[in-house]
Amino acid sequence: MSSTIPQEPHRKAIIGSPSNFWLHSSQDGFDLTHPTDPNTPVSGPKITLQTTTSPITISPSKSALVIIDMQNFFLSPALGRIPGAGHSACEHLIQHAIPAARKAGIRIIWLNWGLADEDVVKMPPAVRRAFGFFAIPAEADFESDEGHPESISVNKHGVPSTQKTAYKGIGSDIGTLTHNNESITAGRLLMRDTWNAALYPPLLPLYQNGLQIPHNPDVLIHKDRMSGLWGAKTACEEFLKKEGIKTLLFAGVNTDQCVGGTLTDAFSKGYDCVLLGDGCGTTSPGFAQEAWEWNVGIGGTFGFVVGCEGFARGVGNMLSE
Repeated sequence: MSSTIPQEPHRKAIIGSPSNFWLHSSQDGFDLTHPTDPNTPVSGPKITLQTTTSPITISPSKSALVIIDMQNFFLSPALGRIPGAGHSACEHLIQHAIPAARKAGIRIIWLNWGLADEDVVKMPPAVRRAFGFFAIPAEADFESDEGHPESISVNKHGVPSTQKTAYKGIGSDIGTLTHNNESITAGRLLMRDTWNAALYPPLLPLYQNGLQIPHNPDVLIHKDRMSGLWGAKTACEEFLKKEGIKTLLFAGVNTDQCVGGTLTDAFSKGYDCVLLGDGCGTTSPGFAQEAWEWNVGIGGTFGFVVGCEGFARGVGNMLSE
């Protein structure tokens, strides 16, 4: 004698406000396509992604892949960056996420540190300290700066640097580096149009190719804080609003710093947040990455998590329909 397990009835829900809402179906998961009316589906292509918790459906025309801080300063071996999680994330982006975004017509935003002199002048102490600073003799006037003949560079904890380091303070001259017998003028730390703030070489041709796309070309946006969406208005937020972008797929370095900072600000401002788990990495201990993936995905606090290959698979399914 067989018994049947009763099936839960199919249910649906609307989540949010009249101007910004998701739809949910107990059969199909979360709909993040942002129709003007909950009873009128969005026309055009849609991508369904199998995240770590539930399916989500996004609209390519309202989505962007945001790649954060994939720059020489954070990844180049010329600065002693040994192969690690950030380099692995770079490979996943090159192999899966960036080609998938191109095929789907999803905008790619390269969101990087790129400071102007006025940004350095206004930089708050908590941010400046993170990149080291200079200390002068106690008897010297505070008007003296790193140009003082007896100044020394100290790390973020105020401890004198015992070895050669690039962490001498935002805007300070890193100097000349040598890599593979090549001399490199690194430039001032995280200042725009310098070698150290330029895109990491394996990604640079992808960005340059993206500039040639006739419709929705790549865009590089400078940021002046850990988060590219802090405060009342940033260049990134202005771009997102102008383009009508609602859903952000996050990648880059470091997961628990600039990627996470931008993601949480995006979450608070009402954007849909999708973390490409293996498309981002950090130099912090492994538990830092795990905590972010848990809080974004399984914890359900900030959004959803999917791998780069899973993202590519969703795009492939859309194109085959």
